[in-house]
Amino acid sequence: MLRHLSIQNYAIIDDLKVDFDRGVNIITGETGAGKSILLGALSLLLGERADSKVLYDQAQKCVIEAEFDSVSDTKALFKDNDLDYEPVTIIRREIAQSGKSRAFVNDTPVTLTVLKALGEKLVNMHSQHETLDLVQSGFQQEVLDALARNQNLLADYRKAFFAYKKDQAKLEAMIAEYNKARAEADYVHFQLNELSEAKLEADEQGLLEAEQKTLENVESIKVAVQAAMQILQEGEASAIDLLHEVQVQLRSVAKVHTGIADLNKRIDAAIVELKDISGEFEDIQDKAALDPERLEQVQQRLSVLYRLQKKYSVTDTAQLIDIQTGLEQKVSSYGSSTEAIELLQKQLEQVEKELRSTADKLHQNRQKTIPAFQKNVEAALHKVGMPNAAFQVDIQKTKNDTLSDSGISEVKFLFSANKGFAPQEIKEVASGGELSRLMLSIKSQVAAADHLPTMIFDEIDTGISGEVALRVGEIMRTMSRGHQLLCITHLPQMARIADRHLYIYKDVSKGKTHTRIRTLNQEERIQELAKMIGGEKVSEAALASAHELINSL
Repeated sequence: MLRHLSIQNYAIIDDLKVDFDRGVNIITGETGAGKSILLGALSLLLGERADSKVLYDQAQKCVIEAEFDSVSDTKALFKDNDLDYEPVTIIRREIAQSGKSRAFVNDTPVTLTVLKALGEKLVNMHSQHETLDLVQSGFQQEVLDALARNQNLLADYRKAFFAYKKDQAKLEAMIAEYNKARAEADYVHFQLNELSEAKLEADEQGLLEAEQKTLENVESIKVAVQAAMQILQEGEASAIDLLHEVQVQLRSVAKVHTGIADLNKRIDAAIVELKDISGEFEDIQDKAALDPERLEQVQQRLSVLYRLQKKYSVTDTAQLIDIQTGLEQKVSSYGSSTEAIELLQKQLEQVEKELRSTADKLHQNRQKTIPAFQKNVEAALHKVGMPNAAFQVDIQKTKNDTLSDSGISEVKFLFSANKGFAPQEIKEVASGGELSRLMLSIKSQVAAADHLPTMIFDEIDTGISGEVALRVGEIMRTMSRGHQLLCITHLPQMARIADRHLYIYKDVSKGKTHTRIRTLNQEERIQELAKMIGGEKVSEAALASAHELINSL
């Protein structure tokens, strides 16, 4: 439950502190005193957004803090967000002059998302605006889920459903990519076949170009080699013969000069090397022969290589081989993509089967709650002055059992306030006052299944008065047995049920208006109810009515 609320520098509140009790906390006061502002400040603690416009004094920051009794339902949230779980949960919200805000839970900074998630487990706030939610199918289904205690099952289902939708999107992307690849597959296969048939080798081009040059210059090679052989060995004054003559000239002095002997040995080695060179020239000459057929083969092969290089915008055979390797990998990926698609499809089929099983269970749970829910809501409507009201819940499965984030149910609340008229969708037939009483009747049923410790009602009495207001008060008093209630009201019939009566008023000091709040004692309560009955000038009749209202509980 909410224990304490502290507000500083918010709207027309400079500094306000208020304690709350278990049971019913009634808040009354003159129009414009700040009753709804109090709830507005509380809503900031529950994750609503704010800006610097809410500051009472633009030179100072706004600080709002509340103390709640901790509830076990929040333990997982505390653990998941690395927060300290204490017997008392302290939530603080600070709004700077710039409009930037910070939030803290037990002095640990948290995001608004975490704050909102925590707030949803601590407080349920009902306002006139929220009554409009009653016509929404989503809200109506949430009511059935609360009654059916579907929360945990629904949370597991939604987690699996969103993962399923994510994988579905992934599958669609994979199929699109595969179809795109298939569209170019024929061309890829053509390219790969073209390169594969060429039987490319990395160093082939260089060897062929060298061979082509040789074959194209056979005659020149033979002439040059023949001339070289003549000079080295075959001519009348060959290089080898001249070296032999040098040795003859040096032989006579080799014995008397060791350096000449060494040089003579080197000439011997040169003669051997020249003879070897001459032999290789002879081998070249023997092999150098015109071979037009081979030359044509080489030229054709090079023509193939040059054409492929030009086509694929590369400069050598090694790059062509790289392209071929890439094409082979792409063709191979077609097969692996097919396998991955088939595997994911099978996984999705299994997940969908499990989702449908859970969705069907959720649907059955919702259906089971409907008979008692309809009966109890109608009984509550009769109590609040609508004796001819009829209430029905229409629940159907979605077309083709299409899965949504809440399962396969479509829920409609049907209502009729008048005898002889068939129930129709709420948005078609309910007035503002009827909506308010219908919402209260529904919430009174949900409260028993709802673990929320605190429920807030902002002018739930809109559109009602007299005996109906008394009945509404009785329903709320019953609800307070399991929940702390905070209720802003203008009706004495509602104010009479207070376990704690808080009075909000304006105080003008130093030329500025401030909102103040105080707890009324028994005598002050009677005076306040009397004013609510008869106006500012309290009459004996109004006092008597106030006494009667309080004593009738």
